[in-house]
Amino acid sequence: MDISIKTFRIISVLEAVSFLVLLGIAMPLKYIWDRPEMVQVVGMAHGILFMLYVIGAYFIKEKLQWPWSTFLVVLLCSVLPFGPFYAERKYLR
Repeated sequence: MDISIKTFRIISVLEAVSFLVLLGIAMPLKYIWDRPEMVQVVGMAHGILFMLYVIGAYFIKEKLQWPWSTFLVVLLCSVLPFGPFYAERKYLR
């Protein structure tokens, strides 16, 4: 499989935005206002984007010949709010 850097950058941004929407909008709706519907929708979208991010990061690691340390930092960024924005700017420009 060949993934372009541009495609991975788009996945990275979408994953970060979905994570922020999940944490900042969907979770408060669920736990403060007892409205769990949005968590189901946004959570599923975020889960798919997260998996695409991890798989894409591996293929970009191979394509750009990143050392394992860079790859692990990019993976760590996937679980931090705003992390994929950092990874995208630091390692994909």
